[in-house]
Amino acid sequence: MSSVDSTSRVPGSCGAPPPWEGMAWIPGGAFLMGSDLHYPEEAPAHPVAVDGFWMDRRAVTNSEFRSFVEGSGYVTLVERPVNAVDYPGAKPELLQPSSIVFKKAPRGIGLDDHHNWRAYVPGANWRHPRGLSSTIKGLDDHPVVHIAFEDAEAYAKWAGKELPTEAEWEFAARGGLDGAEYVWGDEFTPNGRHLANTWQGKFPWRNRFDDGYEWTAPVGSFPPNGYGLHQMAGNVWEWTTDWYQDHDKIDSQSCTLRNPRGGERDASYDPRETEIRIPRKVIKGGSYLCAPNYCQRYRPAARMSQPVDTATCHLDFAASSVATGRRRRKVGRMDRHRMRPSQARTRPARVFASKALPERARKLR
Repeated sequence: MSSVDSTSRVPGSCGAPPPWEGMAWIPGGAFLMGSDLHYPEEAPAHPVAVDGFWMDRRAVTNSEFRSFVEGSGYVTLVERPVNAVDYPGAKPELLQPSSIVFKKAPRGIGLDDHHNWRAYVPGANWRHPRGLSSTIKGLDDHPVVHIAFEDAEAYAKWAGKELPTEAEWEFAARGGLDGAEYVWGDEFTPNGRHLANTWQGKFPWRNRFDDGYEWTAPVGSFPPNGYGLHQMAGNVWEWTTDWYQDHDKIDSQSCTLRNPRGGERDASYDPRETEIRIPRKVIKGGSYLCAPNYCQRYRPAARMSQPVDTATCHLDFAASSVATGRRRRKVGRMDRHRMRPSQARTRPARVFASKALPERARKLR
């Protein structure tokens, strides 16, 4: 499929005004979900159909999340300290509210260990995205980050919306370009033009900022896709509501699945981790840290698993709303494992990559 200038496409409409300002109508339809050409977790590509729904045109911003916090008194997961009673002998600094922040690495560092560029930073949260010395002053229109799954779900419930499924997210991201490599077509930089906030250069030590941004970009910085949605590639990863499962475990891959809902909670754990079993959700879209030499996941088919209690400096969300007459589980029900606030505060593992979980657990013991 050839590259398409998404600004020339006219977003669809269900013939009714959006239920909330800033939402776009996604008409629904059939498409080929996943890819057989890239990372193993994307394969096999399989036919899927989704019903129409409304979706936020942009990821949730710092300003919008601030309104939620001020209106509800909500405290995000990474702002809550770990309960020391549950972890006798733990180092005090590891019990403090913290989150994962990217740190540029020395030139030539290996790409096989994420600890080379990810740091567990005390005080890092949505108000202080790079640690206590940083602020979001002047960043009202940037996507909010350091958002764990329950934070995204709480916001969506407060706003009267819900998080999209993985299938809905991918269908919406494609913008009507079924089978295209990117959300705007098949060429990454058509006519030399960058259409997403990603990493240019050798990750994780050299970024040329050819797209104009080193960290996050304002949510409307790049042209929308065919459905009027901005930055469905790069900038920040986005949560979906689906439990993670490999695509090759899907039943009836040759038949069109309608409104699929992902896997089961108890099957979403990382099988490599036996000491700490934390269920995982699917995240989509890639981020400003995705580069040609590492994590080429700024594509609609790309996907990753994310532990539900993990937040990072490049993870946000957008919300959706079901069409009239459609029935689906509403946000606010974290399936069968919905954690009470007291439980959430005792969760020890807030790291990004699953292989660090046992190490984190040992430090807390």
